Amino acid sequence: MEVECGTIWNDCLEIIRKEVDEQNFNTWFKPIIPLRSEADVLTIQVPSQFFYEWLEEHYVPVLKKAVHGVLGASGRLEYSVIVDSGNHQNPPLMVNYPNGTGMKRNSGSQNQNGNGNLDDYSPFSFKALDPRTVNSRLNPSYSFDNFVEGDCNRLARSAGLAVAKKPGVTSFNPLMLYGGVGVGKTHLVQSIGNEIKKSLPDKIVLYVDQNDFTNQFLNALQNHKLQDFQNFYLQVDLLILDDVQFLSGREKTQEMFFHIFNQLHQSGKQIIMTSDCPPRDLKGFQERLLSRFKWGLTADLQEPDFETKLAIIHNKMESDGIEIPTEVAEYLAYSVDTNLRDMEGVLNSLMFHATLLKKEIDLELAKEVLKNIVKEIQSDVSVDFIQKTVADYFKVSLDSLKAKVKKREIVIPRQVAMYFCKRYTQLTLALIGENFGGRDHSTVIHALESVEDMMKADSNFKNSVDELSKKLKLRMVS
Repeated sequence: MEVECGTIWNDCLEIIRKEVDEQNFNTWFKPIIPLRSEADVLTIQVPSQFFYEWLEEHYVPVLKKAVHGVLGASGRLEYSVIVDSGNHQNPPLMVNYPNGTGMKRNSGSQNQNGNGNLDDYSPFSFKALDPRTVNSRLNPSYSFDNFVEGDCNRLARSAGLAVAKKPGVTSFNPLMLYGGVGVGKTHLVQSIGNEIKKSLPDKIVLYVDQNDFTNQFLNALQNHKLQDFQNFYLQVDLLILDDVQFLSGREKTQEMFFHIFNQLHQSGKQIIMTSDCPPRDLKGFQERLLSRFKWGLTADLQEPDFETKLAIIHNKMESDGIEIPTEVAEYLAYSVDTNLRDMEGVLNSLMFHATLLKKEIDLELAKEVLKNIVKEIQSDVSVDFIQKTVADYFKVSLDSLKAKVKKREIVIPRQVAMYFCKRYTQLTLALIGENFGGRDHSTVIHALESVEDMMKADSNFKNSVDELSKKLKLRMVS
């Protein structure tokens, strides 16, 4: 039987070769493997879903002519599509498709049960989707209106707006947004999704993080429902995949996403992804997948600058109906130098304390709240101990380190104490300055630079700093 189907397919190839040029013949027909021939049905194996879709879209007349020429007018063709290439322990998984328009699937090797629905383990319904009822998994509170624009995110926001107006039509497909934790990636991509749902209600929008995508794929694999899984995603008009970097090393999941990506893109559907780094820095990814990530636009979101943080603080407080004094907003913008999620946590804590204590939000309350949130590492020395140790070493009073005294014999110990606070605590520059008489962060930066310069220029001074460092380290291990 194996020899017979091979002979039949070779005869078909002779007819096909006369209908297409050599390059297309080598690309689309040589990789095909004849599997079996039963009665008037020839089954051929193709290497991927994308390969199958391409044949169905471009070469059905040619294939029909070949099959009818060899098997007669009743001859039919079936495809066996590899959807999982397998490994040494597990054979490849395939699904069989009959030839013809409408692409109605039979059970093939997947052995689907019931109605082919994956509701038993997935939050999604794997059937025909209705844009009016499908759960897009978007947070309605995310919008372009409350996404604060700054130099740190201007390109990404502009691209997002363009995509929201014409999804799948611009050259920004896919749109890849990358940046560190808490810089606003999720806010921005969900803003795009919400805008499209509002202005183009007939579009099916879906937001999913890689963890959900991976778990759904693994469940589909275990339950022999890969085709249902893929069919669901191919109905989506806008697919947002968050934290794509975590697909690293997941070869089978990447293979499935590769085919979904190809078919969505070929169909003019919009794809948006977020990552913690640009595509060129992603590790553990198939090269062909990385190349597709670069087809559209890659834009970064950076840590916000001081002015953007100020705008974010005011925007957040105004949306909650609270007025925050400028000096408090500036203090928070200087002090919280981690990420926007931490900033939101600080603001929520500040509002909670103000409500609980029935106090107006002022600088004193902000300092008290921040003191409870930004703590030093437990194994680190405290600011008080650093100040006392340095004051004793240089034989100056502790109060003078915090005073406005500008004499050299006081300024140098003060700068050294600031240097060790930066080195041995987790305090921000602004909070270090607060512990030295309310000085600002620029004064602390100057102190750090001065100590470094003096250590290079004066060996005696360097020895003093090294000696102090040993005293502080002894305290840390005691």
